[in-house]
Amino acid sequence: MLRIYDTRARQVEEIAAGRAVRMYTCGPTVYRHAHVGNLRTYLLSDLIRRVLERRRVRVVACQNITDVGHLADDDADEGEDKVLAQARAEGRSPLELARHYEEAFVADTAALNLRPPEHLPRASENVDLMVELIAKLIERGHAYAVPDGSVFFDVRTFASYGEISGNRLDALKPAHRIDTVDPRKRFHADWALWKPGEGELTWETPWGRGFPGWHVECSAMSLRFLGPRFEIHTAGIDLRFPHHEDERAQSNAATGHEVVDHWVHGEHLLFDGQKMAKSTGNVVLLSDVVSAGLDPLAVRMAFLEHRYRQQLNLTWDTLKAADRTVRRWRSRVAEWAESVSAPLSREYADRAESAFDDDLDTPAALRVLRELERDESVAPGAKFETFLHLDQVLGLDLSTDIGKPRVLPPGAAELLEARERARASKDWTGSDRLRDELAELGVRVSDTPEGQTWTV
Repeated sequence: MLRIYDTRARQVEEIAAGRAVRMYTCGPTVYRHAHVGNLRTYLLSDLIRRVLERRRVRVVACQNITDVGHLADDDADEGEDKVLAQARAEGRSPLELARHYEEAFVADTAALNLRPPEHLPRASENVDLMVELIAKLIERGHAYAVPDGSVFFDVRTFASYGEISGNRLDALKPAHRIDTVDPRKRFHADWALWKPGEGELTWETPWGRGFPGWHVECSAMSLRFLGPRFEIHTAGIDLRFPHHEDERAQSNAATGHEVVDHWVHGEHLLFDGQKMAKSTGNVVLLSDVVSAGLDPLAVRMAFLEHRYRQQLNLTWDTLKAADRTVRRWRSRVAEWAESVSAPLSREYADRAESAFDDDLDTPAALRVLRELERDESVAPGAKFETFLHLDQVLGLDLSTDIGKPRVLPPGAAELLEARERARASKDWTGSDRLRDELAELGVRVSDTPEGQTWTV
């Protein structure tokens, strides 16, 4: 069964799976395009799902859509203004803007072969759940309202705060962007569950008109769609604090027990050694990858080359290399499909599946496949079955080229002709060089007694 690193427990633990596992993933903020760094997070939950389903465990997944435009933290109020200004500049309402970017996100995840969750609730359509949760927290003494209509979580009523990130209350300092502690708060680390406001994207509540704080939406929707206890919660490492600490406190305080069994976080992605962010001008979208002539699943392949808990420095060179591998494997699978049928190689399949189960060690699984590709003792039909069996987890669409006519990439035909001439003149050095050039184009050349053969 799958063993995975639990951030709160600080160790690899086995997922105690019965007939079903429920999993929540913190979803996108849909007021901008998701870049490839954002998308890495969602591959994590997709891999967990695929590995568990391979073990015949039903996975019920929930992933929220943050479309309530108030994206500022508890110590800043500029989030609403930025979103409203962006919507007005584009001639849309805030929710129209959100739907546009939500559709783009869904298209990107489909292009990466990420299976859609059973539940994809929007924050704007579930404010009633958040209001009910806030009322319950007030009733249980974990939250308090103040005269201006704000409601804060009283963090000192939750003794185990900090277990996920290690940030204990006695060591926390006020936010660095403010000079004084918010006088409305009983304690500087309290956070807003509800904020007063007027205009678009605000709602009436017992505390006045306003909008929800960011952290409360995930608690409300996970409890509603997955129930009071669920097995796995995933997200990027950047949400470990304060978002997940606050979410855990809210959910546990409302239910009176531990809601999430395992907290799982994926590491950051860099591009060309820099953090991917709009502020640095270093944002790469999936559409940029496609515009560069690369298969979108080259991004998935590049992610799989690194463990989810390992910081990944993505470059255009690594993406191009991943693209070549995906195309080569599809070509080999199409070639093997024409061979005599044979059972899959249990030895290679077991080794790759053990790697998947071992904290999603996808790099090790890919090494197994590369070894299998080169192993001439394994029948082509067995390679075909094994590659497609493991592609149920890898999700690289390795069967795509089966039955398609072979088409050489531009320039390859000339190189093949030059190589034939080099071999005829016994220019072995030139022949090898041309074979390497063809390999760079994704063309694999083999020499037989009848002459050279090739596959794309």
